[in-house]
Amino acid sequence: MSDEPTEPSDPDQEPAMRDNTTPDEPKENIVHFNPWRDFNDAAPQIDVFGDEPDPAQIAQFMQVVFGYCDGLIPVRSFIDKGQGIDGRPHNIWLEADHSAPEKMATFATWASREGAAVYVIPGTVAAPGQAKATDILQMQTVVVDLDTGDIAAKRAHLERHLGAPSMVVESGGVTAEGQRKCHVWWALTEPAEGDDIARVCRLRGDIAAKVGGDMHFRSAHQPIRVAGSVYYKNNLKTQVRIVELNADRERDLAEFIEAVTDMPPAPGVSLQPAFTHPDKPAMDDVLVTPVREGAQDDWSRFEGASAAIGHFIRMVHEGRMTKDEGWIGICGYNAAMLRPQWPVERLKRESERLWERHVEKHGPPLIRLDSGAPGPVEMPAFTLGALLDDQSPMPEDIIAPRVLTPGGLLVLGGAPKVGKSDLLICWLVHMAAGVPFLGFTPPRPLRIFYLQAEIQYHYLRERLKQIALPPDVLAAARDTFVATPKLKMLLDNEGSVRVARAIRTAFPDAPPDILCVDPIRNLFDGGPDGGGENDNTAMMFFLKERVEVLRDHIDPDCGVILIHHTKKLSKHQVKEDPFLALSGASALRGFYTSGLILHRPDEDASERKLEIELRNGPALPSKLIDKVRGQWVEINPMNERLVRQDIGARHDAERDRKNQVVLGMIFDEAAEGRLYTATQFAEAFENQHDLGGRYSIRERLSVLATKGLIKFRRSFTEHGYAGTQSHFGYLVIRDMRFGRDPVIDTDTGEVLAEGVAVLPTHYKCPHSGRAREVENPSVWVYPEEVHD
Repeated sequence: MSDEPTEPSDPDQEPAMRDNTTPDEPKENIVHFNPWRDFNDAAPQIDVFGDEPDPAQIAQFMQVVFGYCDGLIPVRSFIDKGQGIDGRPHNIWLEADHSAPEKMATFATWASREGAAVYVIPGTVAAPGQAKATDILQMQTVVVDLDTGDIAAKRAHLERHLGAPSMVVESGGVTAEGQRKCHVWWALTEPAEGDDIARVCRLRGDIAAKVGGDMHFRSAHQPIRVAGSVYYKNNLKTQVRIVELNADRERDLAEFIEAVTDMPPAPGVSLQPAFTHPDKPAMDDVLVTPVREGAQDDWSRFEGASAAIGHFIRMVHEGRMTKDEGWIGICGYNAAMLRPQWPVERLKRESERLWERHVEKHGPPLIRLDSGAPGPVEMPAFTLGALLDDQSPMPEDIIAPRVLTPGGLLVLGGAPKVGKSDLLICWLVHMAAGVPFLGFTPPRPLRIFYLQAEIQYHYLRERLKQIALPPDVLAAARDTFVATPKLKMLLDNEGSVRVARAIRTAFPDAPPDILCVDPIRNLFDGGPDGGGENDNTAMMFFLKERVEVLRDHIDPDCGVILIHHTKKLSKHQVKEDPFLALSGASALRGFYTSGLILHRPDEDASERKLEIELRNGPALPSKLIDKVRGQWVEINPMNERLVRQDIGARHDAERDRKNQVVLGMIFDEAAEGRLYTATQFAEAFENQHDLGGRYSIRERLSVLATKGLIKFRRSFTEHGYAGTQSHFGYLVIRDMRFGRDPVIDTDTGEVLAEGVAVLPTHYKCPHSGRAREVENPSVWVYPEEVHD
């Protein structure tokens, strides 16, 4: 059990944070409490030798938890258990600004004198009196409460997989094994808002589930002790202490979600599909366990009936049951499990009360998506002979060859910044235009709905304008490619209804051929149990109850493309089985009909490799692709090194280094007033700067001349360099200047440059190798396909 305040037994009840003796609209944040109003008639005994609040730790705590937030901080104090005194809770709301630490320290000092603990909700709200989960506007931390078992081992597991935390606070309690309970905090790079708050809360629950922490922190409004305040409980008085502080350690929310997803459960922790309250019976137990009047069982008839009614209300509200089915379920529970059962009038009254509260809290009920095509009454089954004798033509591929088939599911995975969104947009636009792309061919122009949740509107239109696509492709896809800007929603039942309406509006005459969801993570709904992407049960719920139901509602033959992130694997693991890199549950790989993985075989090279796995067709070889002049192209794998790739890359780098050294030396020598022919340069700098012998240097000069990086000047008589016997002349590079004498503007006296510009008169023909005259010495021209 946690020593923090927990939720009431009613599943729809929020913990109250309102002092009825406090004015509704205080003029200042700190006047909510009155030092003259004690919790009881007699002043408590003060231990003068006990720990006192520490303003320095309170300030550090407030900076980590609220340093970036705006709004009001809900603060609560009440008498801890085991002191033999009672009192009313006191609540204040502090402005999240520079004065918050000082005001919190003042409140903690007052609470300490009264024998009361101090808690905050680690998020901000808009107005005094607000403290429900739906009131939270910003949260900038992720926290887990470790209050049972081997605390040290759990902390070590978290640090091993998630890195050092921003702060660790010993809450004051001690486990049965004698270890100090603690709160582990990770600060985010920016406050979470809107739907990101739900992700933070889900993340808190996932971390707690994987290390055996307190699951109450799945709720946004769960209070937690303030570091630097005083802990009173069971005749123990001690300070809530910060024992580790890394205030500059901040985490990006998306990257942190991926790290938690990849973190395995701690030793001895068994993940269950449903994360239930440790002090509440699981819903499965509630629905099948009889409960008698007079509190003879573990929970009362009211608690059991409220939990069961709340369960069926949520099922109806989410569209998973009709109202009639929900009422039948409530009546069935009442008849079977309540001893004696409630009167129908009371059952109706309680159901209507909870329904009104649920609708007020969560909005109007949702319309359940009906299947686009009703399933057959009987399960289809065919004999071997019937299958062999069926000569009907195969269904036409949505994307050939068998990459996306009617009713199929394609998953495209790739690491962040590998270019999968850019590749995906180019691919979809080509499919919408009916034009082949990288060997993938549509049968005709396809209708595509691109449901994306990463790029905001203005940056989406900017990206689409920047992508180098042929004008005819863009013209053909203008009306058949429809994209959404960044969405702040989950693909739950409400989100599915919104998407279905948007698709019907975008394509009123005929359903789309392809529905693309980018990425899974930002729209993932693990169902009523709240599981994450790494939970096979949650992943199967998302695929079957969200993706498939939505697809069947749109068109059973519609193809679905899901975009997903990959986790880090070694090069050997990627080579052995690249599809193991897909983040999340293994159920995803067993469910899709086609899988594509985009990755870089060499991090220092621009080429990407597209691995392909098909369920409905013969295996396809992987594709080596790259962007050339802004367009994705397939590269002939015969041009790729097959053996000793690392050594070849080092040789390439060494040749590039020598080229830069040679060009730099020619430039520097000219600045000192020295020009060279190719032969004289090779002999003068033999075995210097690791350039090798004179023949190696001559070869480098010849290559650079062919590429147009070196040209020649036959004579420089005005500075003492007469014509040479060399076939080409003196070595010249771009922007080279002779000497360091200043060049002065005669009109203004301004120093324009140093030295005299050396312009070429001849260049080496890249085809014949002979000297040719330069047409315009002032314009440096490179041979075709060669760039500096």
